[in-house]
Amino acid sequence: MASKIVLAAAAVVLIAAGGVATLAVKPPELLRVGANYGAKMVCSNVFIAGRDGQAVLADDVQAPGHPVLKYLKVQVDQQRQTVRAQFFGFAGDGLAVFRPGTGCAVAPDGDAAQAAQYQFNPIKIWGPSPNVPWPTGSMEEANPAVQALLAQDALAGPGMRGIAVIHRGRLVAQRYGAGFTAASPLLGWSMTKTVSAVLAGMQVVDGKLSLQQSGFWPVGDQRAQITLAQLMSMSSGLRWNEGYGDVSDATRMLYLEPDMAAFTATLPLEQAPGSKWNYSSGGTVLLSRIWQRAAGGDARAAVSAAVLSLPHDRLFAPLGMSSAVIEADARGNLVGSSYMYATTQDWARLGQFLLQDGVWQGKRYLPDGFVSGMQQVAPASGGAYGQGSVWRYGPSGATPEGQNPDTRFQLPADTYWMEGHDGQSIAIVPSQQLVVVRLGLTPHRLLYQPQALLAAVVKAVQQ
Repeated sequence: MASKIVLAAAAVVLIAAGGVATLAVKPPELLRVGANYGAKMVCSNVFIAGRDGQAVLADDVQAPGHPVLKYLKVQVDQQRQTVRAQFFGFAGDGLAVFRPGTGCAVAPDGDAAQAAQYQFNPIKIWGPSPNVPWPTGSMEEANPAVQALLAQDALAGPGMRGIAVIHRGRLVAQRYGAGFTAASPLLGWSMTKTVSAVLAGMQVVDGKLSLQQSGFWPVGDQRAQITLAQLMSMSSGLRWNEGYGDVSDATRMLYLEPDMAAFTATLPLEQAPGSKWNYSSGGTVLLSRIWQRAAGGDARAAVSAAVLSLPHDRLFAPLGMSSAVIEADARGNLVGSSYMYATTQDWARLGQFLLQDGVWQGKRYLPDGFVSGMQQVAPASGGAYGQGSVWRYGPSGATPEGQNPDTRFQLPADTYWMEGHDGQSIAIVPSQQLVVVRLGLTPHRLLYQPQALLAAVVKAVQQ
């Protein structure tokens, strides 16, 4: 009997050892996604936002994420400016590398040196003076009634990290969460998609692109019918799964593919272009590649520092967005779907830029009418989405699918939104000359809706 127990125990050990070896040599793709996600989040927050890596792992990755992330460990190499992440200390092999100008990139192929090539030395954008009123400086011209609203935790929402209210071009109220300040760069997630549309619009200004332009695939390929406008309005017809609970098209692109645009460009056409709306981060990464190639003037050439610096030089510098960074992937594609960091006040500058129809300090940076076109409803979206990567509705909360979640808040009819994962939003209300930025770490399951804050602010500024 004893010998049988020993043999059984030995078998369990061998099976366990075999499982461990398998995890180490060929981990499941879901573990690789988790490890690369953890490495990327820690890398960006350490080297862009100046936060502590272990705090980022605990607060931003593990606390709101899947329970298995509790077993993720990270190592930050300050000298090489890399972050490695593994489950149980040996599985997953997540790797992210920081580059000047282009932030952090996941290197799912393990080639940090290749990923590090895509960088540039940003020209200096002077930080805003605290003694000069916003937007040139950072000085607040407080509206006490609005400031009192921001102090209400129910309106600010759980996990709030930054709020700024701009009325008639002035910063009238702001609030920051514990551990965060006006100087803290924060991830906008999918608010970056709107920035991608703006950067494409700048290539329209330059005459290098047009909204109805097509031919982004070889002649004879049905996907060559897809227009720039259809990519911007999420109506390309390309197959895409935006799910984040498993290895989907979205998670594969972001965490398993060194060349995100090349991966998305291989996906098949599922519907006729323009016939169906399907929210797609992949489509926006393709949009980024298209405007990058147009700006570079040669679709076959390697991505140059001059192209990588365009968001900084053409958008961030004129607006005084000294903190803003759009990160590039491991092959130089700017990840226009998801990865822009900026302070709360700099995100507000972008919202104000849209409110002013693409004009800043008297100079036009976007085509006349481009911003109003961005707000027009994408025909296939059922009223939910604009033609320029903006939302016509705010976050859904518990609102039943197919209904406008803004209705019960009685918001002005011209309100439109930039929105991002985990509670990022910018509400733009042209009729009230109002921009309200709300950033944080607020998972959708909490059902927070910034519409209540916006409705209260609208009433306060009208008095």
